[in-house]
Amino acid sequence: QVQMQEYGGGLVQAGGSLRLSCKASGATFVYNMAWFRQAPGKEREGVSCISFNGLRTQYADSLKGRFTISRDNDKDALYLQMNSLEVDDTGIYYCAAGTGWGLEARAYDSWGQGTQVTVSS
Repeated sequence: QVQMQEYGGGLVQAGGSLRLSCKASGATFVYNMAWFRQAPGKEREGVSCISFNGLRTQYADSLKGRFTISRDNDKDALYLQMNSLEVDDTGIYYCAAGTGWGLEARAYDSWGQGTQVTVSS
C-alpha cells in the first residue's frame, strides 16, 4: 500500500479557491489516484480521479467544471484545484490510490487521513 497525506485544506469564503495537495510515498506512478470528500452527516463521495499517467480524468457531475485534478509523478503528488467554492463543498477531503478506476471508493486501496475544507457563506 501507499502512504498518503493531504495538505491545503482550510476556511474559505464562498466563491473563493483552494488547492489541495496529496503527497504519497512509494511508486505511485503505477496507480490511478482520486479525491473523495465527506460532508457532515453524508456518505463519502467521489470528486475526481486521474489515471496513472495523467492522461485520463473523471469528475463528479455535480462539480460543474469548478475543480481540476492533476498529478506530478516525479514528486509522487496529487492535486485538486478548487474554484468558485460553494458552501456545499464543505467536508473532509481524502486522496486515494489504487489499481481500479472511477469514483467508487472500492476502486482504491490506499487512503490519506483527510483534510478539512470549510466554505463559509
